[in-house]
Amino acid sequence: MRWTIATAVPSVAQALSRELGLTPLAGRVLAARGLQTAEQARQFLSPQTTSLLDPFLLTDMRQAADRLTLAIKQKEPILLYGDYDVDGTSALVILKTVITLAGGTAECFVPHRLKDGYGMKSEVVDEAAQKGVRLIISVDTGIRANEVVSHASSLGVDVIVTDHHLPEAELPAALAVVNPNRPDCAYPEKNLCGAGVALKLAQALLVKLDWEPARRIKLLDSLLKLAAIATVADVVPLTGENRVIVKRGLEGLRHVASPGLRALLDVSGIEPGDAPSAGQVGFQIAPRINAAGRMASANEVVELLTTKDEVRARTIAAGLDSLNRDRRETEEKIQQEILELCLAQPVTDDEFALVFAGEGWHRGVVGIVASRVVARHHRPVFVLGIENGLAIGSGRSIRAFHLLDALESMPELFQKFGGHRQAAGLTMDANNLDEFRAAFRAYAAKNLTAADLEPEIELDAAVELHEITDQSVGELLMLNPFGMGNPAPTVAVNGVKVLSCDIKKDKHLFLRLEKYGRTIRAKAWSFAARTAELEAGKVVDVALQFEDDSYSAARGYSPWQAIVRDVRSAKA
Repeated sequence: MRWTIATAVPSVAQALSRELGLTPLAGRVLAARGLQTAEQARQFLSPQTTSLLDPFLLTDMRQAADRLTLAIKQKEPILLYGDYDVDGTSALVILKTVITLAGGTAECFVPHRLKDGYGMKSEVVDEAAQKGVRLIISVDTGIRANEVVSHASSLGVDVIVTDHHLPEAELPAALAVVNPNRPDCAYPEKNLCGAGVALKLAQALLVKLDWEPARRIKLLDSLLKLAAIATVADVVPLTGENRVIVKRGLEGLRHVASPGLRALLDVSGIEPGDAPSAGQVGFQIAPRINAAGRMASANEVVELLTTKDEVRARTIAAGLDSLNRDRRETEEKIQQEILELCLAQPVTDDEFALVFAGEGWHRGVVGIVASRVVARHHRPVFVLGIENGLAIGSGRSIRAFHLLDALESMPELFQKFGGHRQAAGLTMDANNLDEFRAAFRAYAAKNLTAADLEPEIELDAAVELHEITDQSVGELLMLNPFGMGNPAPTVAVNGVKVLSCDIKKDKHLFLRLEKYGRTIRAKAWSFAARTAELEAGKVVDVALQFEDDSYSAARGYSPWQAIVRDVRSAKA
């Protein structure tokens, strides 16, 4: 990895440390992340629900909230049209919950990934209109459903589109289009996920209903729990308003009244009274929610998160856990096939983007597989399953490459496509596969440099080993939740001596490091192949992150552990 170290203005770092009562290390890290004043740092470290932005700053929000309020008052049946992933199902439950509490009636439609595919369908609108529905609200979808929205209007059905995906040049002709990424929207937080946009509509509705502030805040705090899970799962930057949502929402998950959410946390290994980290959401909770939409039907997720029946909740949660195991097996099989392809024809430096396709590859897991391949090869990747003459799949990208812009440059190849900078999906005739692979690679080669393909580790500060203490590490961990846009603080410690290096389970390294008499222990996960670089007696530079360690704390030791992110020979 290339190491880059952020710079912090010394006077700003010192002022933050002094005014907030923090160690110099924490002050340097906060300053390096762009926090200039003590007040900015306080809001960052301890955001409040009242810090959520005014929802009416979103273009069309007033029209959307007025129409939804009218539907509730007139007891109109409302259809909530969602998506089958964590973001979409969470958004559905957020709106259904607040509409129900406001006295309205809302039903949810979740498309089946394999039977219905992604996006809104006219036949669903037809069925809703026949049942007397006159208001449809899309969540996490709809921004490119121009034809379906026009069809709904022709039937006398109003549509409110709430979405966060990038729009086409022409917006749907809906009653309201609430999307922070529409060109004429000046909303400050452009990185809301679909559930985040749904949360803003819920927030606006509560204002229109004129509930007292304390009641509004209490309900918003409850809704933030699902919005936080969706925000983490959708891998959007955990900065700005998203940080408020995730920080408050994850803390709220310490105490859960919903039988379904509690059952989900239980099967995900989250103990009652514990607040899950963003990492636990991403790797333990979200995959179990997504497993339904990937392997079966996401309707079970909506039922799980709305049921009051504890027995039913635990039954559904156990089913999601089982589906997640099936998902892992299917994913691993495709990954192995791709690995074999790469072994047969190794990826070269002049391949700036990769496209893999296989007959029968399950479209429910190809996005996850694409993420794994990006992590391995650090370049844009599409993984497609071929079924009945169609190639259907997902792509994932690196920070330097805008995936949707790439697809926009070759729209004639696809039957449909959509997404955003880091993730996208497409459907095309399988006969176009070779042409797509060539065009995608050519576009990437034109828009990326060799340096863009080099993995990079961004360091917050260079420190001495004696600066790493229980207090300073505890302060760094206050910057959580960590994820895209707000990674866990990473520090460089140069010139440390390796006192010992033990291999655990044939792949992990447990180290003792020393400098100027200060010794710490560190763990290097999956570093066994680099044992020669960390032999006892060697002097190295290490990049370290830190994690909470409740196991160690319960036994009277430091409540954190140091994790090696990278290592290099010490500079002379």
